[in-house]
Amino acid sequence: MEAYTSFASVYDTFMDNVPYDEWGEYINGLLREYGIKDGIVLDLGCGTGTMTEILAGYGYDMIGVDNSMDMLELAMEKRMDSGHDILYLLQDMREFELYGTVRAVVSVCDTVNYIIETEELREVFRLVNNYLDPEGIFLFDFNTEYKYREVMGDCTIAEDRGECSFIWDNTYYEDEKINEYNLTLFIQEKGKEESVPKGELYRKFRETHYQRGYTLKEMKVLLEEAGLRFLAAYDMDTRAEVTQTSERICVIASESGKQC
Repeated sequence: MEAYTSFASVYDTFMDNVPYDEWGEYINGLLREYGIKDGIVLDLGCGTGTMTEILAGYGYDMIGVDNSMDMLELAMEKRMDSGHDILYLLQDMREFELYGTVRAVVSVCDTVNYIIETEELREVFRLVNNYLDPEGIFLFDFNTEYKYREVMGDCTIAEDRGECSFIWDNTYYEDEKINEYNLTLFIQEKGKEESVPKGELYRKFRETHYQRGYTLKEMKVLLEEAGLRFLAAYDMDTRAEVTQTSERICVIASESGKQC
């Protein structure tokens, strides 16, 4: 699982069309529906901390875990601006460690799709179960195999935001269920070169990322093998019943095995 490097510096710019506030309200509503109204919540794969900050605003004591120092540096800048008491940990989600248990774990924005080996995803789920309070809640979303195969696969996405732009080439390998995307980034330099007028110099960067498409059936099996109890699943866009054409699915599971 490759950490975000060059893309980290412009990640929030290209994600500014994501309705994070509505998304955070949705997650907070689900947590409360399952009895989680306060306490410690882990944001697993927290990235630049946008969702971590939103959930902290709802009163949760937040911990953020991510394996990209570049992303966490941006998250810590947001923490300084907000004043929220958030603990950030630089850890790989496949082997994360906490100081104690938490009331809930959330993992959003298809973070789990970066775990491309089923054995490793099962281990992530096992660790989640281990660090949850008795009957604690695990809430995550994932991109489906259908989305990679029919929507994203073999397409190119490009955006130009003036100070930065990207070309995102997708290739989906159906036999392996792996989506490879190659990012070409052009990021404006802030007038560092004396011979080049400010705003006219761009640096080119390239990154390659891999995500795996999963089905809900596969997720249920992995959750149960890891000791978690599957509770519910929704189409992320509609919160309706999951269908064969659902592109992103929200899953709720609970801790199993500990005594209250």
